[in-house]
Amino acid sequence: MDLRELLHLAWNSILANRMRSLLTMLGIIIGVAAVIVMIAVSAGTEATIEERITGLGSNLVFVTSGFSRGGPGREVRNAGLKFDDAAAIADEVSGVVAVVVEQNAEETVEVGNVAVEEVEVLGTTPGFPSVREVKLASGRYFTEVEVERKTKLVVLGTSLAQELFGQTDPIGQSVTVGNTDLTVIGVFAKRGMVSGVDFDARLYTPITVVFQKFTPRQFARFLGDQVRVIYVKVKDRATMDHTIEQIKLLLAKRHNVTLDAADFTVTTQDDIIQTQESATSAFRSLLGWVAGVSLIVGGIGIMNIMLVSVSERTREIGIRQSVGATNNDIRYQFLTEAILLSLFGGAIGVLAGAGGAVLFGAMSDMRTVVMPSSILLAFFSAALVGVFFGYYPANRAALLDPIEALRHE
Repeated sequence: MDLRELLHLAWNSILANRMRSLLTMLGIIIGVAAVIVMIAVSAGTEATIEERITGLGSNLVFVTSGFSRGGPGREVRNAGLKFDDAAAIADEVSGVVAVVVEQNAEETVEVGNVAVEEVEVLGTTPGFPSVREVKLASGRYFTEVEVERKTKLVVLGTSLAQELFGQTDPIGQSVTVGNTDLTVIGVFAKRGMVSGVDFDARLYTPITVVFQKFTPRQFARFLGDQVRVIYVKVKDRATMDHTIEQIKLLLAKRHNVTLDAADFTVTTQDDIIQTQESATSAFRSLLGWVAGVSLIVGGIGIMNIMLVSVSERTREIGIRQSVGATNNDIRYQFLTEAILLSLFGGAIGVLAGAGGAVLFGAMSDMRTVVMPSSILLAFFSAALVGVFFGYYPANRAALLDPIEALRHE
């Protein structure tokens, strides 16, 4: 029996029981669609995380501070990064385009009768807008001279400016941060959330102002001009590893520590992305397995219906055997029917899954990315399910005794 005849017989059998065939395919349709949608959600989440991390700036090296904590009877060691470390990196490390320092605090911000509590006050340096790739909507950013003179200036995030001033132009206005009055010189353009940080809800001021006004007195003695993080923008991505090595050696020498006992850590955007990808990869695998269960359930449905079909068509099988059909002919006939059911269900599932993923992304805040590999995986998995779960009923049909089959009512 050739392939054309097998397909003709299988197709006629499917058309003869349209509703039953559709219900049989439903499990495969749901399974394939679920695989595509689940992987699309996972891939979308991964792409969003990568974009947000990359959105922090390009070719960045993150140098973060390590702190030694004291306790009763213990001396607090003045560990971690210092403000002067940033200048040393800029002067002594080759391949560095810009260096930005950050130190944060949390204060209540007031304008007239409006008060916003727990606002993040970010002390930083003039290169912040270019290194962190944020743009000003109005006004300007503070200068190096203003940082050195500890000039009481502030740049507002767009949502904070709106909350404090409404529709009034904040440029030149005064805001009270804690107990200190600062003059607004600029407002950042809308940036939104990046890696869990709301750029629009923060207040930006010279880092020297944070040291002077917003470091609690009880901590100022040992914190001094300590900073939380230094961002180093590297000129050429190809020299990133060499630049990192220079930074580590320089800071270890300045802090009089070994690299094994360093009071700082150096990471890159790639490091953070890889860490996030390892987490999302496990999540994607879990979603894939959950969706795969639907395919298995669909396969069990195919096997069940095919067993019913064999039972109903026992006399037909006996007649075909009596006119010369071999066991393999019978086996291939029913196996082809099971595979066709799986392939049709898989094709419909691909359309439903891809469309569902796009619709889900459009109607929700969660981004989805339909992966071509997930479509191929789901479709071929459906075909494999058809072969695996269709073989037992097909083999059972092939092994029927022709005489007993002819006697079957």
